[in-house]
Amino acid sequence: PGEPGGEAAFARRIDPVREPGLSPEQRLFMAQVERAQRQRALQRRLRSRNALLALGIGAVTFGIYGYTFYSVSQERFLDELEQEAEAARARA
Repeated sequence: PGEPGGEAAFARRIDPVREPGLSPEQRLFMAQVERAQRQRALQRRLRSRNALLALGIGAVTFGIYGYTFYSVSQERFLDELEQEAEAARARA
């Protein structure tokens, strides 16, 4: 509250290149931490995308599988062939 701009001291963003009291080791460490945070955020985003993609592929796969079973159960050509064969046997 006492800071200019209304931001608290702990929420103030600094530029490590322009900050006068930082040593080169501290700047390097800050850069490493920022890279690690970006990497974690990217992994989290990719993990959610991969999960959505897996669900989509699974839904399509089960849809095709279900449709195949449904269409095969609707086919009656073998029944018709058996009826014709029985009719031929009965005539003979």
